[in-house]
Amino acid sequence: MSRPPRPLRDAARTPRFPLGSVRVKTTLGAVAVVTVALLAACAGLLGVIRHGLVGSAERTALARAEAVAAVTGQGRLVERLAVPDGEDSLLQVVTDDGRVLAASDNLAGRGPVASFAPTSGHPSAARDLSLVLRPGPAAHPFRLVAVRATGIDARGVTVYAGTSLETAEYTQRLILAAMAPGIPLLVLLVAAVTWHSTGRALRPVEAIRAEVAEITERDLGRRVPVPASRDEVARLSLTMNATLDRLEESMDRQRRFVADASHELRNPIAALRAHVEVAIAHPRLLDGPELLDDVVRVQQLADDLLLLARLDAGQRPDRTLLDLADTVRGTVARRPSGRVPVTVEACGPAVVRGNRGQLARVLDNLLDNAQRHARTGITVSVAAKPDGVVLEVRDDGAGVPEADRERIFTRFTRLDASRSRDAGGTGLGLAIAQDVAAAHGGTLSAGAGPGGRFTLRLPADSAV
Repeated sequence: MSRPPRPLRDAARTPRFPLGSVRVKTTLGAVAVVTVALLAACAGLLGVIRHGLVGSAERTALARAEAVAAVTGQGRLVERLAVPDGEDSLLQVVTDDGRVLAASDNLAGRGPVASFAPTSGHPSAARDLSLVLRPGPAAHPFRLVAVRATGIDARGVTVYAGTSLETAEYTQRLILAAMAPGIPLLVLLVAAVTWHSTGRALRPVEAIRAEVAEITERDLGRRVPVPASRDEVARLSLTMNATLDRLEESMDRQRRFVADASHELRNPIAALRAHVEVAIAHPRLLDGPELLDDVVRVQQLADDLLLLARLDAGQRPDRTLLDLADTVRGTVARRPSGRVPVTVEACGPAVVRGNRGQLARVLDNLLDNAQRHARTGITVSVAAKPDGVVLEVRDDGAGVPEADRERIFTRFTRLDASRSRDAGGTGLGLAIAQDVAAAHGGTLSAGAGPGGRFTLRLPADSAV
């Protein structure tokens, strides 16, 4: 036994803020973007500041190394080299065999401070080193520059000059200390603003969802609220209301259709039952032709209802290229002689893509309608026009009043003049013809007289 469908109201029982909601995703996305941007900006700022401070320290060290190199080349090198900044700077002159010729006080008594030297083609080389200077045991960061010079004995020496990077590192720590608490606070602010803004933006959507969840097939007259803003949500509300309008109209149409079908089926079924009861009680009184007429009428009505159901379901029968003029001539030739004659006017081929049986059904329905109203004759014309193929069915009857030219295509609609006729039909013929025309990408309309005039327009040789 299948379970009944769950009502739409169950959709409202979902968590208020599921992890997959737009609000959560938007907030997390904004937080991620801002966090990455802030971290990148912080890293970039620290990199620019360090690059500038290290570059300044390197230029200072290079200037001092070049000055010592010039003194060394002139033979005026002293054993103790003076540095203006105390232990924040250092100087040392080293021979190629590793002997220290001169050094600043903070390097007194120690071996070469470094072993790198400028390569050929480069006047200097620079490195970041961490060195322990006299008198303390703590290591200090330096930017060390090496410059080649010529000693008194014409042998090459390397002059090392270093400038402390403690100022650069202190500046970096200061910036980190200032930005560290600010970044989380800014991220939280962005998250709060995004959460609030997204909630306000999605509030109308939630109202639409809640309203739609409450709408059932018995309450299609309700509509979703339309916000005053002229944004995407407002357009969504208008589209939703338009969809509900079409749905309500379709449901009303279906209800009327079912009610009319039941009403139309009641009379022939009742007549069939009466004939069967008479046949059971009095077999000799059975009127076979009249009983057959009732059966045929019920069968035709059932066929019409089945075709309409298929058209409403969007069923697309097989379609081929066909000459509508040949279809018209064949259909008219197969029909029994009616109350008035039918004349066919076909000028050349009129090729369309469609279903031969359904298009023949359209012509039959139009001819049946014309036979009920024509006085002396009916004319069927087919012609290929620049904008498609046109089929017209004209009769010399009273014609269709302008006020009724749209209403006659409504299902089970019969004008008062035809209701009094015994062969007035069920009121489905024109509705079926118009639906078949629409399914073929065409139109069927009633036009002005004289007499009745129905025009079918189909696209010429078009895959519809």
